[in-house]
Amino acid sequence: MSDELYEHETETDLSREEAAAKLRALADMLERQNSVTVHQGEKDVTVSVPARVSYEYEVEIEDDGTAEIEVSLSWKRG
Repeated sequence: MSDELYEHETETDLSREEAAAKLRALADMLERQNSVTVHQGEKDVTVSVPARVSYEYEVEIEDDGTAEIEVSLSWKRG
């Protein structure tokens, strides 16, 4: 069995409503399908998500006026 590492990162400018819709779609996949499918060109990758995950929610506000909200889910595979 091969230990293949896969990483996909996308950054794009969206309206607040469009960003909320993407988060909602991700939440729906997690709740209904127990997995997340990432579409990248011709390749689709599906990641199975276990019933228990580690959840991290972080808010950063910088002196220069930039702000960031980061949500992270993590778990051990296997």
